[in-house]
Amino acid sequence: MLTAYHYADKRLEVLPDAAPLTDAEWIDLHDGTEDEVARVRALGVDVPTLAEMEEIEISNRLYHEDDTDYLTVVLPGVDATGQQVMSPVCFALTQDRLVTIRHHTPRPFETYPPRAGKSSLGCSTPDRVFLGLIEEVIGRLADHLETGGRGLDAVSRAIYQPGPKGHRPEDLQLALSSLGAEGERLGRVRLALLTLGRALNYVDQLLGHRLSSEGLGLVLKGQLRDIEALEVHADFLSSRLGLMSDATMGTINLAQNSTVRIVSVVAVLFSPPTLIASVYGMNFVHMPELPLTLGYPLALGLMVGSAVLTWAVFRWKGWL
Repeated sequence: MLTAYHYADKRLEVLPDAAPLTDAEWIDLHDGTEDEVARVRALGVDVPTLAEMEEIEISNRLYHEDDTDYLTVVLPGVDATGQQVMSPVCFALTQDRLVTIRHHTPRPFETYPPRAGKSSLGCSTPDRVFLGLIEEVIGRLADHLETGGRGLDAVSRAIYQPGPKGHRPEDLQLALSSLGAEGERLGRVRLALLTLGRALNYVDQLLGHRLSSEGLGLVLKGQLRDIEALEVHADFLSSRLGLMSDATMGTINLAQNSTVRIVSVVAVLFSPPTLIASVYGMNFVHMPELPLTLGYPLALGLMVGSAVLTWAVFRWKGWL
């Protein structure tokens, strides 16, 4: 799908399908068809394939060709089936327009166009649209980190502040599942911050003079500082995630040890009565206690007394 935006009335307006793309300041190509790709290439902008954008080499992600700078970053979003994925997005930036090529839907691409005109940067030039879109992406990544922090807070309360009945197995299982989900979220954000930081450093080195002439150099520097701050926050959350994982596994081990201890104590308490029952269960002919009238009650009392004595010794030693 191809969507072209034109600056008018201090905001971005969607151009009609029949309008020429030369009038657009921003062209967004989402899973473009062959005809749509051909229309974009007619403007002198190459459209890399998904396989080319997924290349790890820096030369394939950040390069300059035919007066166009190509910046590829990896952003979280949803695919056509609604699943959360990490996929590359290519920003092709020229002095006349910005072209974005993507194969999934990051949230900023839906939220930025309606409020582009309200941004402090404005959206009158491709450079301003690019930095405004990057600012929206950074804000979205910050939201992901805040959501991850709230998720870790919930796990912390479940682990350190259990209910009146203690830790239930289903609560611990839910805590592990939550930690896994937050770990995935944190990994996606860290990858996005890494690729975004590399792209903005490239822009600062090669296009910084042009942006500074437009009064946007300080904005770019501020965005780089924001990325550094978010990386520090991500490191902090990563350490919290490790602590919560250790605490959850420790709690599970304690719960298992408590269960095993109860079983062991019961087994020990029944060991003396079992020994007595085994002795009187032997089939010897000459056993003096067998003819006694009170032999059976005495044997039962002896078994109960031995179990009580064992329990008393355990309590005195502080093992129970």
